[in-house]
Amino acid sequence: MKIIVFILGLIMGSFLNVCIYRIPKEESIVYPPSHCGSCNNLIKPYDLIPVISYIFLQGKCRYCQSKISIKYPIIEISTGLLFLVIYNFYGVSFYFVKNITLICFILSIAIIDLDTTNVYSKTTIPFAVLAIIFILIEKFYLKHNISIYIYGALLSLIVMGSIIFITNSMGTGDLDICLIVGLFLGVKLTAITLMLSFIFGGVMGIILILLKKKDKKDYMPFVPYIAMASIFSIFFGEKIFLWYITLF
Repeated sequence: MKIIVFILGLIMGSFLNVCIYRIPKEESIVYPPSHCGSCNNLIKPYDLIPVISYIFLQGKCRYCQSKISIKYPIIEISTGLLFLVIYNFYGVSFYFVKNITLICFILSIAIIDLDTTNVYSKTTIPFAVLAIIFILIEKFYLKHNISIYIYGALLSLIVMGSIIFITNSMGTGDLDICLIVGLFLGVKLTAITLMLSFIFGGVMGIILILLKKKDKKDYMPFVPYIAMASIFSIFFGEKIFLWYITLF
């Protein structure tokens, strides 16, 4: 079963690569079929096998020999591994599907933000719709208390909204993503996610400034740190929360 889950993750990673490449270009993720970005030749099905095709093609287009970015197999492998870890935590369950959905969306949005410094409504709208669908399933099918998700979104609104209003140092796209993450994770894990995202972002900002890769006034995409913090919270958020409250 674990092999099947990993393969499904590789396939999903390949699809995420399509989304990451096409959405900023305002292209359909369905049509036209996969093609080389340099020579526009259609890519044959046997050249679309995640990771394996990249290895056999030696990272080059079969037709024009242009270089294929290493980020494609990295994203595929990363998604496969995340599928596997989520499966180890939750098995085949509602929360497996829910957390995989969160990870796939936030991973693709984070990479797009890293590449373009933009957050696109083509990703946030379906992301938000799915969050609401999962909440409704928990409410009416699983009979769970959904107030934690409403409070999670409100916490994101208060924290991120205040930062944007006071400092004007973040975009509304960051707020949108945090709101949706709140709807997925609930108030407790959202609090951990917000805290970790600022820690991750702050540490990386200091490193980049020390390495003279960034200046203090330079814009730095924040969604990648929200993504890192969200994924970290899925796996370790409960333990961090319990550790934190024992300090008081």
